[in-house]
Amino acid sequence: MSEASDCLFCKILAGEIPSETVYSDELIYAFRDINPQAPTHILVIPRKHISSMNEAAAEDEAVLGQLLLSGARIAEQEGIAADGFRYAINTGEHGSQSVHHIHLHVLGGRQLGWPPG
Repeated sequence: MSEASDCLFCKILAGEIPSETVYSDELIYAFRDINPQAPTHILVIPRKHISSMNEAAAEDEAVLGQLLLSGARIAEQEGIAADGFRYAINTGEHGSQSVHHIHLHVLGGRQLGWPPG
């Protein structure tokens, strides 16, 4: 079984696991986190399986840019842009990456603490 076929987020993209869609286009898909860490917690993922930022390549530049720009549009759509929001991309064990498919967390809706971890 390939890494992508065993990937939770790839299964969500394939419709094998339900999710609450927030945004979708040809490069990315966004949905509500099932274990939210803030009043608004959206996950934005590339449709292409990329395990982590350590695995991203120059050819992934467009999709990674779309990930960030879509996150800002989603924050506006969700009504959290004006007060502020946070992006997080966890990478590797020490970065607390739990699903090995790049994903952007868009968090907001309350005052977020710093430092984050």
